[in-house]
Amino acid sequence: MMKPLNVLSQAVNKNVIVELKGRREYRGVLDGYDPHMNVVLRNAEEYLEGQFVRRHNLAIVRGDNVIYISP
Repeated sequence: MMKPLNVLSQAVNKNVIVELKGRREYRGVLDGYDPHMNVVLRNAEEYLEGQFVRRHNLAIVRGDNVIYISP
């Protein structure tokens, strides 16, 4: 069985989906993370309730808001 941080480690420099509280979602390239599930995404797209909102060159997401990260 793989531990969550090991899965994230393998997903660095790959596209991921980060689902947040409040039906917000970011899709982008995982640039980094820490043990608190704070994540840094490059070339991220932000969605709210499934609708595209905007693009970000860099997005830093606080781990307290993360519901899941899908590699």
